[in-house]
Amino acid sequence: MPASKSRFSRFSILMHPNIARACQQAEELSSFLKSLGASEVVCSDIHDEMVCGRITRGDFDLLIPLGGDGTALRAARLGAPAGIPILGINLGRSGFLMEMTQKNWKEYVPRLFTGEYRLEKRMLLIAEHWRGTEKLGSWDVVNEVVVCRGQVVRPINLAATVDGFPLANYLADGLIVATPTGSTAYSLAVGGPILPPELRSILIVPVAPHLSLDRAIVLAESARVEVRVQSRHESVLSVDGQSAVMMENDDLIRVYNNPLSVEFVRFLDEGAFFRNLTCSMERNSCTG
Repeated sequence: MPASKSRFSRFSILMHPNIARACQQAEELSSFLKSLGASEVVCSDIHDEMVCGRITRGDFDLLIPLGGDGTALRAARLGAPAGIPILGINLGRSGFLMEMTQKNWKEYVPRLFTGEYRLEKRMLLIAEHWRGTEKLGSWDVVNEVVVCRGQVVRPINLAATVDGFPLANYLADGLIVATPTGSTAYSLAVGGPILPPELRSILIVPVAPHLSLDRAIVLAESARVEVRVQSRHESVLSVDGQSAVMMENDDLIRVYNNPLSVEFVRFLDEGAFFRNLTCSMERNSCTG
């Protein structure tokens, strides 16, 4: 089918570097896309600097990460600033962000060229790390921001505010500030609520709180959350499970709504999110 009939013509297939079968899968997918009319298909490691530069310039119409949810998160952070949608193929374990698997992708991929898909828009956050008046870092957040204790097994003190007003002083292992997408990640593991992915809210969940507020809180997307470290014990910051950043006493993490969004290509109905989630949690196989 001619590529001119589809929004998607230029594809970037992004492979997880530590999954051996990803390379073979990428080659097979590349040939399949070209047979359907794709004008360009580039296969690369998801950390390839040249391809990442092309994504930043908007040289592709669709990013196809091959791996698990971590690979999809990396692709989402690359694609969102350039407005490029994501369509993942799950080669990992949970795959909450991915509908397709290595067993069924041939069934769905042709629909990219016939328009039989929908775009699911998900909110992002911005996280900033401040030390006094100096901003040490800024990140686009797909899942969550986590401020937590380091290697020393002792709770830390964290003071949280919302829109400049005090929320709570936490004595806990950590505090999670998440998007609805992140509600099925670390937040889920510590007992947080599951939010529909298209919802636009900010979720705050404490990790192992001790004699402090132990409930999750859901805020409007316009809320501005600040978390200040008030502990001399080792504490760290992590965004979307990336490498930890060391924190110092009185450091501030500021989290707020990101003007960017990330779009995921979906073939199944909206209810598939909860069906797949339930099946994943029960470790059963499930088809749309």
